[in-house]
This record gives sequence, C-alpha cells and structure tokens, in this order.
Amino acid sequence: MKTISSTDSQAAHNLALSIDERLQALVYRELNNAVAFNKAESGSAVLVDVNTGEVLAMANSPSYNPNNFAGTAKDTMRNRAITDVFEPGSTVKPMVVMTALQRGIVNENTVLNTVPYRINGHEIKDVARYSELTLTGVLQKSSNVGVSKLALAMPSSALVDTYSRFGLGKATNLGLVGERSGLYPQKQRWSDIERATFSFGYGLMVTPLQLARVYATIGSYGIYRPLSITKVDPPVPGERVFPESLVRTVVHMMESVALPGGGGVKAAIKGYRIAIKTGTAKKVGPDGRYINKYIAYTAGVAPASHPRFALVVVINDPQAGKYYGGAVSAPVFGAIMGGVLRTMNIEPDALATGEKSEFVINQGEGTGGRS
Repeated sequence: MKTISSTDSQAAHNLALSIDERLQALVYRELNNAVAFNKAESGSAVLVDVNTGEVLAMANSPSYNPNNFAGTAKDTMRNRAITDVFEPGSTVKPMVVMTALQRGIVNENTVLNTVPYRINGHEIKDVARYSELTLTGVLQKSSNVGVSKLALAMPSSALVDTYSRFGLGKATNLGLVGERSGLYPQKQRWSDIERATFSFGYGLMVTPLQLARVYATIGSYGIYRPLSITKVDPPVPGERVFPESLVRTVVHMMESVALPGGGGVKAAIKGYRIAIKTGTAKKVGPDGRYINKYIAYTAGVAPASHPRFALVVVINDPQAGKYYGGAVSAPVFGAIMGGVLRTMNIEPDALATGEKSEFVINQGEGTGGRS
C-alpha cells in the first residue's frame, strides 16, 4: 500500500464561549418572569461586555429544552434576539441628540420649544405636554417633539449616517443561523414627516442584538466593536465612529431617564448610576399597517461612571394593561442589570447619601414622561 499524501496534525485552538452561565441564568429567569407577568407574546434580552463586544447572555421567552423536543412548538425554537425585527422606537433618541451636537445645531445648554406641532396634517406630540425642555429633558421625558425638531434642522442623510455608524442596518455576523440584518432605508428623498418619525424610531427595523451593539458602542464612548459569542483574547481595539466627548455628554444626559421624573425611573438600581433609554413602538400587522399592539424597550449601560455592560430588554405585545417601555421593560432592566453588577462584583458608583445630583428636572405641564 502506498501513501499518496499526508498532512501533519496540528494542535487545535482553544474555543470558549463568551456566555457566562451565571448571567445567562439570571437574564433568562428575569425575562421569563416579566413575559409571564405582563402576559406578553414574547421577550428577548441581550447582555454585552462593552469593552470586548462579547455577548455574555442572550435569552428569549418562551424558550424550550434542547434536550427534549417532544411537544415543542416550532415558534419557540427560534432565537428571537437575532431573527425578530421591530421598529426601535425612542431607543434611537440618544443618537439624534449626539448628531445635533456634532453638527452644531444645539449645545448642551440649548432649550427647545416642545409644544406640539403639525407636519403635513400629522400632529407631532408627546405623551405629556411640555412647553420647553433642555436636551437632557428631551431624553428624560422622551420628547418626540424635541428630537423631531432636531432632525428637521439637519439633512436626512445625517441621521441615516449616524444610525449606520452605530451598526443599524448591518448584520452582526455572529455566525448564528437565522440572523437578520433588519430593514434600513435606502431612499434618496425624504418627506418632512418621514424625517421627523425617523428621529423617534420609525421607518427602520432592527433586531434586539443590533440594538445591543448600538448601546455597547454608546457604552464605549463611540468605539464600535464587532460582537462575539466566543471569548475575545486579546480584546479587539475597535473603530472610533463618534467623538468621545459628545458620547460622554449624552451618556451623562441619559442618566436622567432613570432618576425621579424620568421615563425609566423603574429601572433604577440602588447604589449604581445607570444611563438608559426606554422606548415604545407600535407593531406592524401582516398587511403593513400599524395595529394596536406594542413593543416595550429599555436599553442602556452601567455603571454610568465607567460603563462595563450594555443591556437591551424587549417585551413583545404585553397584554396585562401596560405597554410603555418605562412601565413594562424598565423594571426588568433594573432587575437584570442590578443582578449583573452584583454578580460581577462591580463597585457601586452612585452618589453618597446627602450629595446632590447636578441634574435639573424639567417641569412640564403634564405628569412624568413615559416612553
């Protein structure tokens, strides 16, 4: 017998998943409880290490036991965090504020007129009525009026470019079966109403995983890193996609969302500062029209003084009476992120008792903001 060819063996590379089983169990438990409590159709949550892009936990509810497929509905077997797409709602608003600051349309101290107004017969309004808001107030109260006015003051290409820089419209390329890259507008001409609604998360569709990548980029102060489900060693340097000073400024503004008067106060974690944005979006029906069903989001980073983790929580079609992100997904965010920070032994960074926050709570004509 003659050997035709041979190849010397090589030592295999070590392969380790980035998933932390402690955090995965925590995320799944809290998400599953929230889906049940809110009588929701489903939910997804993704936790990312801001400094490496590693996915530390990715959970969906309802789920299934991969060791026992008997009686498992096919609908529960897909990884909704990468397959399901929704309009992101108000979770994009921090990027609108960043873009307006970068283009010099406003500065940190600008006060905006946020009285409702009309565009081509369509009314742009907020849940509560505010006559004027600072930029921090626009995020804190989740003002559609505020961000739409910023959007209309810049070319339509400005927000399209910023959203894209942060990863929207781009697949994460994790290598998982069924991942979608969302739906991203390619149009050249935009109507004013399209430009306005794009600023509060309509006119594009994203996966929960894509949104987690956006917030990981925010948490790293504008450094865009690829996501990974395997350990990253050494860490990827990443690419700067937005000026650090501007992202830091907006992250600081986002802290107000979880403070009293903010739309995400139910996400607050004792002892820690968090920077978040809640969101609520109407669902699109099979015929392409909006229906009276909602998606509730909360996305953010923690600890806000030096972000380590980015988390996105999505609750699909809550039916227990509440549907705003601040009421439905914010408490889940707080429960998960609080558990993560304690499990990972992250030092508390909140103000000591007796110290005063520098945030000025905007006084509006209505009740606290909801989004």
